[in-house]
Amino acid sequence: MAWYVVLLTAAALLIGATLVSTGVCLLQNYWAARSMGVPIRIIPISPLNPFWVLLDRKVLSVIRRLPFGDNSFTRYNWRGWEVEDRYRSHSEMGDIWVLVTPFKNWVYINDPQALMSVFRRGADFPRPVFINEILDVFGPNISTAEGERWKTQRRIATHCFNERNNNIVWSEAVSLANDMLYYWTTKSSVTSSADDLRTLSLHVLSRAGFGKSFKFVGHDERQSSSPSNSYKESLQTVLENLVLILGLGTKFLANPCLPRKLRTIHEACVSFQKYMTSLYEEEKQAFAKGEVRDNNLMTSLVRASQNEAKTSGGLTESEIYGNMFAFNFAGHDTTAHTFTYALYFLAAHPDVQDWLSEEIRDVSGGRPPSEYDYRVDFPRLKRCLSVMYETIRLYTVVPPIKWTDSQAQSLTINNKTIIIPPNSMVAPSYGSVQTDPRFWGPDSLTWKPSRWIKPSAGSHADVLSKPGEDFNMPVRGAFIGWSDGVRDCPGRKFSQVEFVATMASLFLDWRVEPVVAKNETLERAQQRVEDLIRTDSGFVLLLQMLHPERAPLVWKRR
Repeated sequence: MAWYVVLLTAAALLIGATLVSTGVCLLQNYWAARSMGVPIRIIPISPLNPFWVLLDRKVLSVIRRLPFGDNSFTRYNWRGWEVEDRYRSHSEMGDIWVLVTPFKNWVYINDPQALMSVFRRGADFPRPVFINEILDVFGPNISTAEGERWKTQRRIATHCFNERNNNIVWSEAVSLANDMLYYWTTKSSVTSSADDLRTLSLHVLSRAGFGKSFKFVGHDERQSSSPSNSYKESLQTVLENLVLILGLGTKFLANPCLPRKLRTIHEACVSFQKYMTSLYEEEKQAFAKGEVRDNNLMTSLVRASQNEAKTSGGLTESEIYGNMFAFNFAGHDTTAHTFTYALYFLAAHPDVQDWLSEEIRDVSGGRPPSEYDYRVDFPRLKRCLSVMYETIRLYTVVPPIKWTDSQAQSLTINNKTIIIPPNSMVAPSYGSVQTDPRFWGPDSLTWKPSRWIKPSAGSHADVLSKPGEDFNMPVRGAFIGWSDGVRDCPGRKFSQVEFVATMASLFLDWRVEPVVAKNETLERAQQRVEDLIRTDSGFVLLLQMLHPERAPLVWKRR
């Protein structure tokens, strides 16, 4: 009995100490926020708290049912609230406000000019790499490096994402998209669209990243096998279980007492490391012999690093592995989730599909997708690219984050200079600035890819473009889908090429529709799909549709 009393007393003391500590931190951060002279909201739990991240949506869904359930806690204390909130908070509080939490204050900014200042002043507003440290699974990388090491890695990464590699991405995406389309069009309905798009993205990365090409296999045709059997299986297992790998770590997963599923994930990590090591050694030997090999990312990374080593050191072996993992992580989930959103938006908007098909037919000139030419055709497929931009505008899969580090920083917003205290998170309000009617018009919340296309300026039009159309970029800073400034996404064009090649292959001769339920019209089914996008979005590791299989799709020839 005495032990129960001791345990209960210890638990009570621990809870009490936690509450006191949280209260003290909140008070300190509140006074720091007040010094800025901007609106403030307070939440009791840090959005970076790993335990809260696992429980936030479930706990808040219960609290919202209570009489006092509509408050700052339920409004702001969950991952992805920015997407649901859009520009509502900034409309209420202005272009800058602060969210006070026990760990750090979060400064939300909705002014394009101020955001560009933040992005350009990389030394004043660095990326908070401590958030991304979990990505050091296979070694330090461009997402977690700082200072001179980051500059070296960025410089080498820039050499890797080049036009030769983009040509590989294009050819592989076209081929895989055609195989995927054949798989989809032979089925009466498709519930595996998201899984199949992940497979396509994985295989594009396999070829463009490591020089290994694989034929597309639909979700229902896949056969499970050990991740140690092949490079593809190991990489696929790693990417599909990133939440567990990043959350638990590879050392914990190595425990032989764990369930079989977790041990399989560790087996995949070990196998993937071995494959990277083998490829790395092959590329080093080829470089030493002066052999000209493929233009995949691994080859380019090793060669660029070896050339850099002649003057300033290059990358360590660990950094090579770390960056290859970072490229795969960034290029797989982000593109696959964007593909899924875009496909379901298109299924809900047949008029946009017709608009796309018109451009694709004009550019193809009767050629099948297998005869598309990256250098000639990609610049002309502006409508296909606009679908990607518009999808990312409304559903940014990876939001950018900055912070002030140990120094206070000044920032001018609407002609007023504001001093942001040290150790403040600076959050570009992507959900707001990318939907604010001031920058996007009264239909800013509507998915409308045509907003990115404008009539060309006569003789100034690009000769490779569809006659009469140019790409219409918004005010600089109003769209931050790939971040901006010195730490923008180095794989931006890689993802764009993959997306456009896939769209141009899928929608040349085919269209997609939602499966119509009993006693439902096609128009109602389309609205149901759009409602699903809005209500079914949430963060797992990144923003994604959580249950796209709830809206089966069907493909029909034009």
